[in-house]
Amino acid sequence: MMAFGRQNQEKAPEEETSIWECTAEDCNCWMRDNFKDKEEHTCPMCNSEMKRSTKVLQVVENKSLYYNQ
Repeated sequence: MMAFGRQNQEKAPEEETSIWECTAEDCNCWMRDNFKDKEEHTCPMCNSEMKRSTKVLQVVENKSLYYNQ
């Protein structure tokens, strides 16, 4: 009997990543530093100020950075 979709998949590598997180108590929005689209640090959801922080996240490369340079 074969089980489809149950392949042994390696877990994606994780690393401490720079992020920006919203300072509003009722908002849990955050974004990766390398995915922000402008230098302003305002929350795209509620327009509150954002502060720099870090999270351990799966490694994701932002390929659009290469096209914008």
